[in-house]
Amino acid sequence: MPSLAAEEDRKKIEEQGSASKLASAATRADTAAATMTSTSSLPKRRKKHEEDIGTDAAQGASKFMGRAIMGGVAAGVSKIVAAPVERVKLLLQSQDELISQGRLDRRYAGIGDCFRRVYASEGVLSFWRGTSANVIRIAPTHALNFSTKPLYQKVFGVAHDAPFFHQLISKVASGGAAGATSAVVVYPLDLARTRLANDTKNASGARQFSGLLDVFRQIYKVDGLPGWYRGIIPCIIGAALYRGLEFGIYDAAKPILLVGPLESSFPASFALGYMCTVTAGLAVYPFDSARRRMMMTSGQAKHYDGFIDAFRSIIRQGGLKSLYSGAGANVLRGIAGAGALSGYDVLSNAAIRAKEKLYDAKEEQ
Repeated sequence: MPSLAAEEDRKKIEEQGSASKLASAATRADTAAATMTSTSSLPKRRKKHEEDIGTDAAQGASKFMGRAIMGGVAAGVSKIVAAPVERVKLLLQSQDELISQGRLDRRYAGIGDCFRRVYASEGVLSFWRGTSANVIRIAPTHALNFSTKPLYQKVFGVAHDAPFFHQLISKVASGGAAGATSAVVVYPLDLARTRLANDTKNASGARQFSGLLDVFRQIYKVDGLPGWYRGIIPCIIGAALYRGLEFGIYDAAKPILLVGPLESSFPASFALGYMCTVTAGLAVYPFDSARRRMMMTSGQAKHYDGFIDAFRSIIRQGGLKSLYSGAGANVLRGIAGAGALSGYDVLSNAAIRAKEKLYDAKEEQ
């Protein structure tokens, strides 16, 4: 007969075997449960992935519209504020054409003289003549500029660690393409705004146009649809160069100069925007002079044979300096452009902060 000790050893071995089997069964059960959970979560993960894709697309469209609205609001407000200076700039720029058409009796002596004569003959509200067309034009112009620039940045983009010069060229190219795109889309409104701003009263106190629609009507009657686009070539060249320089210099200088406490400073952003706007404006001003002169001939008997002929005529009448008639007022007008750039930044930063607060609130829930 086996001893008592041997019997106890046998029972211990059986108990250990049973425990091992139970542990193994529990492990298999846990594995099966985990597998079932993982398998059952596949449709949920797939659905979440599909929702993320849809969310990304919606967010992309939302960002595009957001940029368009913020750019349009910032530009529209700044143009209303700067309208008097802008009208004086256009009058100084087009005064020789106005004299040849019999709409002006003599040249303006300068910015101050232009302000005085316009106020004396037309009153204070006349400084905003053409502003409605300008706001209608400028809102989609800047909306397109700010919203299409990121799209062109993807086309002309370079790596973040690319040399500074390569990044500058990329920013100039994307800004220029955005500027040219918006210029083509809204050119008829720009032409109408120019004609209304230069529509001074004649000796009998009458104006040439009664309003925005009348500008389109009269020009179409004489020149047809091409009359609405007279001067488009120097406009495209000038807009591409102007927006390219403005956006390129601003975007390239911003991460270098606006750092630390200056990053969220509106005065610092405004000062940088003003410098970029004035620099770009003076660089392309001759192209602007040529297109304004060409615009003034729409619906008239006399036309220029092209923008080269317009350049020659301007230089022949007043020398090279006449290409910069009104440039001083344009420097003052740059305040509006700086306001649009820095205002867009302020609105953009405010939108980012609002989104962050909304995200934090959702996380807390």
